[in-house]
Amino acid sequence: MARPDKEAAVAELTEDFRSANATVLTEYRGLSVTSMKELRRSLGATTKYSVVKNTLTKIAAKNAGVEIDDALLAGPSALAFVKGDPIDAAKSLKNFAKENPFLVIKGGIFEGKPVTTAEIMKLADLESREVLLSKLAGAMKGSLAKAIRTIDALRLKKEAAEGVQAVAETSPAVVSEATTTTDEAVVSEVAPITDEAVVPDSVEPVSEATTTTDEAVVPAEAVSEATPEVTE
Repeated sequence: MARPDKEAAVAELTEDFRSANATVLTEYRGLSVTSMKELRRSLGATTKYSVVKNTLTKIAAKNAGVEIDDALLAGPSALAFVKGDPIDAAKSLKNFAKENPFLVIKGGIFEGKPVTTAEIMKLADLESREVLLSKLAGAMKGSLAKAIRTIDALRLKKEAAEGVQAVAETSPAVVSEATTTTDEAVVSEVAPITDEAVVPDSVEPVSEATTTTDEAVVPAEAVSEATPEVTE
């Protein structure tokens, strides 16, 4: 490889190391071209799977500040630069390796630290970010529904309490109006009866009798004056 090409290759690898969320080193010896295409397709668009030269990879890793054990760069190597979810990429590599034993996972870099093959397998067994987000959304939905039910219960309780208070405040006024109406009715009915009872039908005869008596009584002086003296 010419020097300019080597420099371009190193620069590209350096950028891949820096921008990747994780990097997995593999040995692809024995894999066919068709199998390599199938592997790239299973990894998806967020993971770049590249066949690399070990010497250039070592230089690029050093430039990017990534530590790689020299033992991992033995034999034909291919690197999976993971730009998406490392768990999804680890699952794809693990599943592909089960069906294609020629793919050997040698180790890698995760969160800036070297990881072994066993650690990558454990990472593959974890639930992916999408699954975790889905579960979190479900949990939040359940909590939200519970909160809404609690709020509705409190609202109904408050409305019931306000209704009771309103009835309690209204009742004295209703009783007062009812009492006033009853009293007016009683007075209205009793008053005429009382007036008639006070003035009996026998008043006028008594008045006539009194007048007659007053006219019949003549003072003694008047009788004396009216009667002429009898002289002999």
